[in-house]
Amino acid sequence: MSNSLDTTTAPNAKRLLWAGFMAILAAGVGYSVRGGILGQWAEQFGFTMTDLGKITGGGLTGFGIVIILSSLIADKVGYGKLMITAFALHFISAVITLAAPAAFASGGKEAAFNCLFWGMFIFAVGNGLCEAVVNPLTATLFPNNKAHYLNVLHAGWPAGLVIGGLASAFMAAKPAENGAAAISAVDWKIQMSLFLIPVIIYGVMLLGQKFPKSEATSAGVTLGQMLMSIATPLMFVLLIIHALVGYVELGTDSWISKITGTIMASPAAGLKLFVYTSLLMFGLRFVAGPIVHKISPLGLLLVSSVLGFLGLKLLGSATTVVACVIAATVYACGKTFLWPTMLAVVSERFPRGGAVAVGLIGGVGMLSAGLLGGPAIGFKQDYHASANLKEMAPEAYERYKSASQNSFMGFNTVGLDGAKVGVLCDANGSGAELDRVTALLAKENTKDENHEKLAGWWNDVKPLAEKDKKPVSDAGIYGGQMALKLTSYVPLTMALLFLLLIAYFRTQGGYKPVELKEQK
Repeated sequence: MSNSLDTTTAPNAKRLLWAGFMAILAAGVGYSVRGGILGQWAEQFGFTMTDLGKITGGGLTGFGIVIILSSLIADKVGYGKLMITAFALHFISAVITLAAPAAFASGGKEAAFNCLFWGMFIFAVGNGLCEAVVNPLTATLFPNNKAHYLNVLHAGWPAGLVIGGLASAFMAAKPAENGAAAISAVDWKIQMSLFLIPVIIYGVMLLGQKFPKSEATSAGVTLGQMLMSIATPLMFVLLIIHALVGYVELGTDSWISKITGTIMASPAAGLKLFVYTSLLMFGLRFVAGPIVHKISPLGLLLVSSVLGFLGLKLLGSATTVVACVIAATVYACGKTFLWPTMLAVVSERFPRGGAVAVGLIGGVGMLSAGLLGGPAIGFKQDYHASANLKEMAPEAYERYKSASQNSFMGFNTVGLDGAKVGVLCDANGSGAELDRVTALLAKENTKDENHEKLAGWWNDVKPLAEKDKKPVSDAGIYGGQMALKLTSYVPLTMALLFLLLIAYFRTQGGYKPVELKEQK
């Protein structure tokens, strides 16, 4: 099989491929930047880890719903119209997200939460429309080498993570050292706006372009026939597996830089590590083709799952920077090929399913990440961090616990208040940033009820800050590591399922792509 773009019949294949790459890159930038500013949101609005998990989950739930729904109408409505709609929604999401501080000032924590949640949801809807187009489009443009080019297309995701991560690391807070004063983080609103740059780029690249229809639609397959073709036990198993892929990859990515930053006692170091692993993913996705040709897509997915399990297990036990780097490297190698190669397997085995089959698999992965992955990993952090602090320093727990209870799938816990923990950990427990804001408000003769409440609490507990800082910090690290250890069993389950699929296909003469004309 040739890897040349010239094997396609569409004269604008190269431009469409890279426009899709930029659309996915935009999603990656927004996702990465958001991961780097979760701490700012926690401190500014008083969110718990579960609150943040629900916000990040909202940014994936909408993604999944829209991929599924829009894939049903993609060929009929037209790929171009869907991309125009996505372009508009990306801008609307930015407006709503950036309104969170104003909402907080007028309506408190709940109003800010709603702005961020719905802003992320609409951002995800735009991403979902893009994904519903670019995946079947790439499979159509490169029918003889789907696994390779879907991996190339999805290299846009880690590229976006790298760009967003570098921007976040550059704009993150810098502690005082070597006589230099501490530097505050660049306002999160500026950081969050960065994703609009690649949005504009993909919009320009798509101007005036003609889009081909999917293989199935070109062959005259109706929507009803597409749906019937995927109603099989194999597709059900693949959907289950991809739900696990979404949980472990995107759910973990929502938290990984924050957790590793806490372990390494440096949010900037966590972001740098995230950038490194994303850069590794970016490079590896360009060599997926040769690997698949040697060990088959299922073989690649099996190896990837095992590495994902080992990487998360190691991260859950890492206590040093070197250990974090080694563990994150293993994890990155594991997660690199999972998502795009699963898309390729579905496209190869169910060509009659067209955009519907690819959209369904991608949508289920996103729904799992949004409804389960992000919230569950956030809840696990809250649960284990609060339990640890309650056991080790019960009085400190009473001082730093959230005012509200968090719930997830019938389980309940009271997490640690992000704003309170942020004040404690700021400048080694001096509360310098809080004092700076207090002085600024006094100078401007401005009152902020939320700030005044936090400042009053700090005045009461400040004498105990030096005593509280270590157990509170240790509890946060413990919660993050336990969340990663428990999540590691998800890729282990995937590995077992891939083993079963490999055994099944051996009874069928081995795994091979199905040609459209062969499928009944």
